[in-house]
Amino acid sequence: MKKLSVLFAAVMMVVSVGMAKAQKIATLDVIGVLNAMPEKKKADTDLKAFLDTKQAEIKKKADAGQAKVKQYTEEAPKKTADENKAREAELAKMQEEIQQMNDKAQKDFVAKQDAAYEPIEKKLNDAVSKVAKASGYDYIMDANSAAFVFKGGPDATAAVKKELGVQ
Repeated sequence: MKKLSVLFAAVMMVVSVGMAKAQKIATLDVIGVLNAMPEKKKADTDLKAFLDTKQAEIKKKADAGQAKVKQYTEEAPKKTADENKAREAELAKMQEEIQQMNDKAQKDFVAKQDAAYEPIEKKLNDAVSKVAKASGYDYIMDANSAAFVFKGGPDATAAVKKELGVQ
């Protein structure tokens, strides 16, 4: 019985020493790395151009709607009640079309953004994994996170940028 308790104590000491092994943790400036990637810069430029085009289309339609509102408001006293009612319905339909264009533009932008950023995120994650394995890091955490109370220890940003070939 005494041998069993000594054996148990020895096993517990070995397990506790293994658990006390320090974890290797590094930080990474994810935003800085992403902003340095040429793929991200190109995606941002393409997305801005897409958004500008959609906003111009919506503005053109809205301006046409505003012109009709002004015209119909000025002509309303000279028109019959039925004509004014038909014009109000036409304006309501135009307003609904503008809202639908806006909603579709937002959905299209989100879909285009997801498609553009997916390969960039994959490339970054692959580089982070390579650096973590090569450097023996157990964890690489985002240095921009507000969850950190203290940021000491190694910074993997330079190694990830090197792996991606960016500066």
